[in-house]
Amino acid sequence: MTSSPQLRTERLAIRDWTTDDAEAALRIYGAEEVARWLTPEMRTVHDVEAMRSVLHAWVEAQPNFLPPAGRWAIVRRQDGELIGGLSLRLLPPFEEDFELHWQLRPDAWGNGYATEAARAVIAWAFEQGIEELFAVARPKNTRAIATARRLGMEWVGETEKYYNTRLQVFRIRPSDIPGH
Repeated sequence: MTSSPQLRTERLAIRDWTTDDAEAALRIYGAEEVARWLTPEMRTVHDVEAMRSVLHAWVEAQPNFLPPAGRWAIVRRQDGELIGGLSLRLLPPFEEDFELHWQLRPDAWGNGYATEAARAVIAWAFEQGIEELFAVARPKNTRAIATARRLGMEWVGETEKYYNTRLQVFRIRPSDIPGH
């Protein structure tokens, strides 16, 4: 298993983050309309240096993740623009279940990029032997909930188990994907 998928879709490339991505990443994680929905809660990043510090921590942590966990940048192939991020990580408190989550900068919303990138990572994770993936969303995060549904994820309930926050929980298994 490898923690760096380096995936390509028709429109996107999914690659490891670098600290050189700070300015572009700030357009994602510095946007209040993105940061307010993150789990675990993450404050809005306010400047390029703070973003560079966050990215440095992510880059340093990447080799230590239990595969296939990791954090990756989403780049639009057409123009090389970094438009988002996604990750696979173990959900607290028991760290048994893998969570898939995604973030896009607001001006990239509504183009299907989150769904396209997440589908590629889901397929890759299942190739690595993962049996199921979860996504969690705050109940009013209609965009994330709609994306989870577009991915074919099944709603399995609402819980406060993760991040001490009331969240909608969605799950996908290989058998939920046509052709698997």
